[in-house]
Amino acid sequence: IDFKGVNMVINYDLPTSAVEYIHRIGRTGRAGHTGKAVTFFTEDDKPLLRSIANVIQRAGCPVPDYIKHLPKLQSKQKKKLIKKPLKRESIRTTPECFLKKAKRKMKTIKENIKEKKKVKEDKNGSKLQTVSKS
Repeated sequence: IDFKGVNMVINYDLPTSAVEYIHRIGRTGRAGHTGKAVTFFTEDDKPLLRSIANVIQRAGCPVPDYIKHLPKLQSKQKKKLIKKPLKRESIRTTPECFLKKAKRKMKTIKENIKEKKKVKEDKNGSKLQTVSKS
């Protein structure tokens, strides 16, 4: 899929290889247009940073010195990380207070449904008893 007019790409998880990184950010620089790419990373991502930093540096963009001096990743480690990427906690964009409110609302709805079923069963049960007594 080709999206035209993409000015910025945000990577919420670090790509597992330089090739994947290029593919992701390549959405911005189509047909000579410029764009920006922002990539978030954690301490666990440090082994993957150096190869991506090399790509960034070759493109003429600044790279912090601490990233340039990270140790190289061995090929066995690379293959392992590509096959089995890091597991991450899910990211929530909904505030906790809204989630709690929705949970309370669902609980109330479920309780109301149970009560209605109970009332319906009681009505049906009393009618059956009345019919059976006659």
